[in-house]
Amino acid sequence: MHLPPLRRPRHPAHTLRRVAAGLLALLALALALRPAPAAPGAPAVAGVVVAGADLPAGRPLGADDLVTAEWPTGLVPDGAARDPAELTGAVLAAPVRRGEPVTDARVVGPGLWARVPQGQVAAPVRLADLAVAALLRAGDRVDVLATTSDGDTRVVAAGALVLAAPPEGPDPGLLVLAVAETTAAELATATTQATLSATLGPP
Repeated sequence: MHLPPLRRPRHPAHTLRRVAAGLLALLALALALRPAPAAPGAPAVAGVVVAGADLPAGRPLGADDLVTAEWPTGLVPDGAARDPAELTGAVLAAPVRRGEPVTDARVVGPGLWARVPQGQVAAPVRLADLAVAALLRAGDRVDVLATTSDGDTRVVAAGALVLAAPPEGPDPGLLVLAVAETTAAELATATTQATLSATLGPP
């Protein structure tokens, strides 16, 4: 009878290599299935209301105009809204670009008046030249000129800060300026006696 040849016993080192290979395979599988850790130093983010499109001054904000975007908390501007409902119905005092956070200083309201420098007041001014008025934006500096019926022209307000730009609506020539109280009184008088115009100066 033919007997099968006897198998030589495996060397212990060969068995250890196979065991080590199996353990390494299990370790690799465990590492692959483990959730990836958060990136070190990733900044915290917060939801901020931004414009969903380029929006003009004077536009009443609707729900379709606003979206929520995540911004790093350290870059969120003061007065930024966190919920679109906070701004729905508010009127823009200046144009806003798509993706720009809409803050309380961008809409007509207390946030806008908070920009009035100390010792000054907010004064409405109606310009005769609507084309010039349409070029102005909140943050501009203007000189307001008063021209009387006999052609005399004088500067009534110099370097006045524009708080609110002309809205799109029935009164597009109306500006709101930050001026001294005495200048506000002169503007009120000039409005009844002269034609007002403005020249744009450095910001």
